[in-house]
Amino acid sequence: MKNIILAEDHKVIRYGLKMLLESTNQYQVILEAGNGQEVIEALDNGVIADLIISDIGMPVMDGIEMVRKATENHSGMPVLIMSMMEDDTHLYQAVRAGAKGFLTKSVDADELFFSIKKLLSGERYICSCIAVKLLDRIIETELSPVTKMLVGDFSQREIEILQLIGQGMTNAEMADKLFISRRTVEGHRQSLIDKTGAKNTAMLLRHAYSKGIID
Repeated sequence: MKNIILAEDHKVIRYGLKMLLESTNQYQVILEAGNGQEVIEALDNGVIADLIISDIGMPVMDGIEMVRKATENHSGMPVLIMSMMEDDTHLYQAVRAGAKGFLTKSVDADELFFSIKKLLSGERYICSCIAVKLLDRIIETELSPVTKMLVGDFSQREIEILQLIGQGMTNAEMADKLFISRRTVEGHRQSLIDKTGAKNTAMLLRHAYSKGIID
């Protein structure tokens, strides 16, 4: 039987979670708290649990601050955040504070129990709906590694080269038009690739289009 501290200011939600957890006969809620301060006081007074499950938005002391204080003084006790908030900001805040897991309150019972087992075994867990969003963002970033580059990151000559590439000119044609050597054109082209991380001309042009460098 694993002992759990449950911090949730909404009594109905707290009661429902307690009933769900204890219905498995694997978990026992040894402390119900309405805010983070009650959890910290209990820990300071010697209450020991295998896991803390906590909301973020609570009065007196919110879940993020509670995690931070619990991590500082009771680091061996993992914290699983359950929140209505699905944005990345609260996830990052919770993880930076020391939380080992993050769930939205829209998860089903199976995912809740799965996440608890992960944390109790020393692992981390982020609910699938947020994990998918993060993965999509990573994939998008990989496909567009230059999304944060600005026009000001390029020299005037590099911008000219980009515009001419967009017109379909070869290196030799660009050299003739700009009255520079072909080797210089190749150097500018390589500089553009290095700065943007583009793997080919198509990716380079896509960045130029996205930033309005070429029409």
